[in-house]
Amino acid sequence: MADLKTDAEITWCPGCGNFGILTAVQKAILGLEQKGIKREDMVITAGIGCHAKIFDYLNLSGLYSLHGRDVATAQGIKLANPKLKVITFSGDGNGLGEGLEHTMFAAKRNQDITMLLHNNSVYALTTGQFSPLSEKGWDGPSTPKGSLENPFNALSLMIEAGATFVARCFSGKIDHLTETIIQAVEHEGFSFIEILQPAVPYHAWSEYNKKIEFLDAIPATKEEGLATARKSHKYMLGIFYQASKQVYHKELYGEHNPLANNLSREERIDKIRKFFEH
Repeated sequence: MADLKTDAEITWCPGCGNFGILTAVQKAILGLEQKGIKREDMVITAGIGCHAKIFDYLNLSGLYSLHGRDVATAQGIKLANPKLKVITFSGDGNGLGEGLEHTMFAAKRNQDITMLLHNNSVYALTTGQFSPLSEKGWDGPSTPKGSLENPFNALSLMIEAGATFVARCFSGKIDHLTETIIQAVEHEGFSFIEILQPAVPYHAWSEYNKKIEFLDAIPATKEEGLATARKSHKYMLGIFYQASKQVYHKELYGEHNPLANNLSREERIDKIRKFFEH
């Protein structure tokens, strides 16, 4: 995995759950290569936050995006060149706060991209404000009397919106996370993985390790997936929904690839000239 690393200094807090995610992503890239997916056909994007530092630590092509705009960037990359496998990294605040609209519409369209949501239930980089996934009553720096809001259920939200691969993993279960990322990238459609990961200034590993469980099987239908996502506790891991459905870029222009099949400058000018001649 040495050639996937960069020279950038890793500035996550010691013990951060993001280290496990980085390791799993590196292992998943190697696994995808063994399955015939070329590294040059894998592209990454990220938003702003602790999650986004992973962009600096992975030797992969991509575009560092704005806060909450990583999914929009990923959609644009995929539509421009459908042959690419696009992975976007997001935080719970970045993806379900500032970027909620982009995330929802990518799921609605069944865009063929993979979204890895680093869920530490807090805006960690900006020192501990509550996020859309913080538990009600959580007493962080911005909510000293406890958060008044109920958190989103990220899994049921994505299933309802239209995502066709929805899973939850834990950064402390690296092998499970690695295999799930491989399956998500291979899946044709919008793949969403909520990855539980402690931000150690605010949450301890023990909060997670004692409660982690795994689903016995993938729910067979969308209704079962929704029911399982709604009834299960937040530490239940596994694939909650997987289905086959036409992806957005194929609905839009079939097998056409705008990058590979683009017209030359002279051809474009000629078409414009002929248009105005009529």
